[in-house]
Amino acid sequence: MSEPIERKIQALHDCHDQMLGELGKVVVGQREVLEQLLITIFAGGHNLLEGVPGLAKTLMISTLSRVLKLDFKRIQFTPDLMPSDIVGTNVIEENHETGRREIVFVRGPIFSNIVLADEINRTPPKTQAALLQAMQEREVTAGGQTWKLAQPFFVLATQNPIDQEGTYPLPEAQKDRFLMNTFIKYPKLDEEENIVMQTTMNTDADVRPVLDGPTLQAHQSLIRSIPVSRHVTGFAVDLARATRPHEAGVPAFIKEQVGWGAGPRASQALILAAKTHAALAGRVNVSSDDVRHVALPVLRHRILASFTAEAEGITTDSIVQRLLQEVRERATS
Repeated sequence: MSEPIERKIQALHDCHDQMLGELGKVVVGQREVLEQLLITIFAGGHNLLEGVPGLAKTLMISTLSRVLKLDFKRIQFTPDLMPSDIVGTNVIEENHETGRREIVFVRGPIFSNIVLADEINRTPPKTQAALLQAMQEREVTAGGQTWKLAQPFFVLATQNPIDQEGTYPLPEAQKDRFLMNTFIKYPKLDEEENIVMQTTMNTDADVRPVLDGPTLQAHQSLIRSIPVSRHVTGFAVDLARATRPHEAGVPAFIKEQVGWGAGPRASQALILAAKTHAALAGRVNVSSDDVRHVALPVLRHRILASFTAEAEGITTDSIVQRLLQEVRERATS
């Protein structure tokens, strides 16, 4: 790689460290979660965060928008939320210059850089589907017209994994649109003590913006330009294909424990996330270890466990972790 690109990668690494420092002023601990959020942002993807109430999911995302100096909108998903509440709607307004009534499109909260879809599984599938076109195409259709969304654009969604009453599970097609599915765990003892001390005092952290939209897009373009060897690409593809029970040569436990495996979008996500992980670490070379590092959040929501696996309490996390042990890298020629 040329020296200028190496300098750009180092600048990206420094920016990543600054962002973690600013986020750490508000968010105590949760380093792995913050790392996965930053990988999502720099890869230009979307993230589905899962965790019980009170683990600062919303706080993380709102603080991230301040660090990135981007427009931020929060949508609280409820059973009565309509697609027009997300996308926008046509209204009739009077033109004060002509005195005539005109149909005007009023944009919804989806027209923002960072959209927090809070408790996304509490709204019916019809409303959840309103996000599909936005997440994949970066545009929405309303009133017979197609509207481009602001760039950069990210959907960061949250859901509560334990309270399933009155919820609507996300369809597989929509879950596949999320680059990563991040699990948020309870804080450690010292972290929880710091949280209590920090949140029960009359203080407000001074969070400085580190990046703006155009600079972020330049970093995203840089990451996509990083070459990946066929050896590493082959490992990512083999890993994704090994999740499919109907593929020839997959491990025997996959045929028993997986009902449906990850599609080609998983292979793309593995490579893009691995590139981003390497770049944020200040490296221009992407290795199979980078793929392994991102495999769990990239694959866990793209695999459907079989009835047998569910009955035995086997999770998709344990399936992915076992695959990482059994899938070998291709021999180099």
